Amino acid sequence: MGLTYKDSGVNIEGGNNFVKKITPFVKETFSKRVITDIGGFGALFNAKFDDMEEPILVSGTDGVGTKLKIAQEMDIHDTIGIDAVAMCVNDIITSGARPLFFLDYISCGKLREDVMVNLVKGIAEGCKQSSCSLIGGETAEHPNVMDETDYDIAGFSVGVVDKKNIINGKSIKDGDVIIGLPSSGIHSNGYSMVRKLFFDIKNYTTETEIPELGGKLGDTLITPTKIYTKEIMTLIENGLTLKGLVHITGGGFHENIPRILPKDCAAVINKNSFDIPEIFKLIQKEGEVSETEMFTTFNMGIGMMIFIDKNEADKALEIIKNLNEKAFIIGEVTTKESDSVIIK
Repeated sequence: MGLTYKDSGVNIEGGNNFVKKITPFVKETFSKRVITDIGGFGALFNAKFDDMEEPILVSGTDGVGTKLKIAQEMDIHDTIGIDAVAMCVNDIITSGARPLFFLDYISCGKLREDVMVNLVKGIAEGCKQSSCSLIGGETAEHPNVMDETDYDIAGFSVGVVDKKNIINGKSIKDGDVIIGLPSSGIHSNGYSMVRKLFFDIKNYTTETEIPELGGKLGDTLITPTKIYTKEIMTLIENGLTLKGLVHITGGGFHENIPRILPKDCAAVINKNSFDIPEIFKLIQKEGEVSETEMFTTFNMGIGMMIFIDKNEADKALEIIKNLNEKAFIIGEVTTKESDSVIIK
C-alpha cells in the first residue's frame, strides 16, 4: 500500500471510535430543542421562543489558557472542559441571556482516546451545570505542529434574552448595592503569572504540599471555574431587576467592573466583606505582589458581581441562600469623582 493519512499522524479510525465513546454523555446534555444527532456537518437547534416578544441571541467564545498545562502535567483531564464552558457561559449570562447550546473545538498532537474522552466528559458536565446542550464540536489532530501529549480547547456558547430584558448596566445609579458571588479559586485567568511564580521562581511542582492550601498545590490550581447560571437565572425568574452583571476574568476588578458602569458612577468595594481564598494570599506573599496588581489580575474570591437596587438586595441574598449558594454584599455604587473602582 502507498502512503496513508495514518502514516502522516492522523488516525481517522481512532477519531471515529472517539465519537462513539463520547456520544452517550454528550446526548445527556440535549434539550428538546436539539434537532440533529451527533455526527452531522452542522448542529440544528430550534430557535422559536414563544415566551419572548423579541428574542435576542447572545454569543461568546473563549478558551482555558495556560491552565491547560497544569491539567496535562497532572494527567487530569475531566475538569478542564468545565472551565471551557464556564468561561463562555459566564460571559453571556451577564446580558441576562439563558444559555442554549455550546460547541467545542479541540486540537491535539495525537488523538489519545482516553484523554479526549475525559476532556469531553468535562465539557458535558459544564453544559449540565449551565443547563445548556452540547450540540457539536470538532477534534483535530495536528501532528508535527503540536506535541503528541499536547492539546488545546476553545468553546463557543449561545444564549437568548428578550430584548426588553437585556442587562447592560445603563440603569446603575448612585446608591445601588453590589452583591458578590464567590469564586471557586483562580478560575481560568492569570495562570501565566501563577506558573511563572510557583514553577519557575519557587521551583514548586504540582505535587508540592502547601500547608496553607491544605494539600497539594496542583489540586488547588486545577479546581474548575464556577458556573453562575443557576444563581443568575433564578434571580431573573423571581422577578428581580438585575441592573448590571460583571464576570471577573482577566483584568480582575479594575478592568472588568468599569465595562458596565455609567460614566458618572464608581464602584466602591469593601475588601473585608468577603473571604479571599488562601491561594491568592499565597500568590501575593510568595511573589511580593502589590494589592493593586492582585486585584487587576485575579478575581480575589469573587467570580460574579450583581448590581442591584438596595431595596431588592436582601431578597436576592435570600434567594441565593435557598439555592445553597453563598453571596455577600461587597460594595456600593457612588458618584464618580476620580477612579471607577475604589477598593477599601
